[in-house]
Amino acid sequence: MGGDHGPAVVVEGAATAVREFGASVILVGDRDTIEREVARLSVGDLGLEIRHASQVVGMAETPSVALRRKRDSSLRIAAELVRDGHASAFVSAGNTGAAMAIAMFVIGVLRGIDRPAIAAVLPSLKRYTVLLDVGANVAPKPWHLFQYALMGHVYARGILGVDRPRVGLLSVGEEEGKGNELTREAYDQLKESSLNFVGNVEGRDIYNGSCDVVVTDGFTGNVALKVAEGTVALYSQFLREAFRSSPLAKLGYLLARPALQLVRQRLDPRRYNGAMFLGLNGIVVKSHGGTDALGFANAIGVAVDLVQQGTNERITAELRRLEQEALRVRPARAS
Repeated sequence: MGGDHGPAVVVEGAATAVREFGASVILVGDRDTIEREVARLSVGDLGLEIRHASQVVGMAETPSVALRRKRDSSLRIAAELVRDGHASAFVSAGNTGAAMAIAMFVIGVLRGIDRPAIAAVLPSLKRYTVLLDVGANVAPKPWHLFQYALMGHVYARGILGVDRPRVGLLSVGEEEGKGNELTREAYDQLKESSLNFVGNVEGRDIYNGSCDVVVTDGFTGNVALKVAEGTVALYSQFLREAFRSSPLAKLGYLLARPALQLVRQRLDPRRYNGAMFLGLNGIVVKSHGGTDALGFANAIGVAVDLVQQGTNERITAELRRLEQEALRVRPARAS
């Protein structure tokens, strides 16, 4: 029910995911509205199940309001389906803060994880880079960044197939000792770990392929992600204006169009839609609220991959393996 376009995009995206990924989808929300969309798209034969929810969490509502006053919201019911084992994953294009709060409250977090992180997969010159956190925790502690690095390492190995992921810590310079107190303390913990830690990295390293996982706090990560989205949109507009500037430029566009289409496909944000809430005791994927049906289908595809690869089980196993190490590098603290 959430996102910029609501059920119109979600139902079509779900139908695409059924066809493309073999997913079995439960649509959670207002039954009458969903049934109208299913009929409009003529996808009633795909086995889409509907669970009615009498409430909707608005995009501007606070997580506390969503938790206390929206006990029959589509977000809450979807999370309960995962908790109770009726669904393997929960995908939403709605309110990010409310989705995270509800998921933490209803589904819970993995043992050994203090704070979940939102992870985004971005294109790089070599392949992909996992960036986390991009918005779940804007004021983490150093040991949270250590846990983010661990979860990013597991994701890069299990989902992206990187044998020994290179983990970088986002800072204002590559030299050891650069950055604020958070990054300096996190640096020391990561340096002592068995992860393939390559040290501090800068913003450009997210895209140049020098590392596979980039770790930062949720405030910085979210800003970095939104700057990247804006930069892609800016240069796309620059290219359109340049190719329309003269008859010769228009001819150049015709000649370059096949190559430009390849670039466009590689940078298409719909291909990378679906940020993962890593660290929860269940699979939760957040779709961009402004995406279209193809983008939402790809978010469901991300959830399918996470389930099939046993991502949470891998994270738990890695936490067990590094439990003694994590206790050594993580300071004692109150709960």
